[in-house]
Amino acid sequence: MLKKLTGGREKLVDYQIQRERMVREQLIARGIKDERVLEAMGKVPRHLFVEEVFAPRAYADHPLPIGEKQTISQPYIVAYMLEALEVSKKSRVLEIGTGSGYQTALLAQLCQKVYSIERIRPLAQKAQRLLEQLGYHNFQIMVGDGSRGWPEKAPFDGIIISASVPSLPLILLEQLDEGGRMVAPVGGEKSQTLRVVYKKSGQLIEEERLHCSFVKLIGEYGWSE
Repeated sequence: MLKKLTGGREKLVDYQIQRERMVREQLIARGIKDERVLEAMGKVPRHLFVEEVFAPRAYADHPLPIGEKQTISQPYIVAYMLEALEVSKKSRVLEIGTGSGYQTALLAQLCQKVYSIERIRPLAQKAQRLLEQLGYHNFQIMVGDGSRGWPEKAPFDGIIISASVPSLPLILLEQLDEGGRMVAPVGGEKSQTLRVVYKKSGQLIEEERLHCSFVKLIGEYGWSE
């Protein structure tokens, strides 16, 4: 299926080389050490998750459009957030902002089940089709307000927010299981700080990591449109 989707062996080999270079030069060289994250990033065909015209640039070190005025984050940021999430094969993870489904595919390789929420229906539908075509089955996508989370599926071992929030939504923190982690960009409309929150003995411990810039999370507990 992957060969068919990528348009033949020659193209597949070319993209494989680009993925290997991306992992080596953008991730390992910048300090990403989690072997499972590196392996997943080296496998998932990122070029299928961007608009076709941008496919040749899919493995470059910058965000790209995916349609509906949304973007896919640069590979390093994706890898950094996944490494910070520290999921295992037994983890149940909530992803806020399915987007094109790229990070969903990575999470599907890293954990037991991915619950992903996307407010833009065409993006959710497109991601659903592509993930199924690529053979992923341990995920579920819901169209809705990601800032509210998915209480019916809680608690989660990890929550990853792929869009910026002005502050960490309490309703999402309540859906985090004991020992779980949340990774989210928090701050203003243009610039944010990536934060990692741990739940330990019922208490929340928060760390500030690197500066970043994400599109806004639109929703009741995010930004208004």
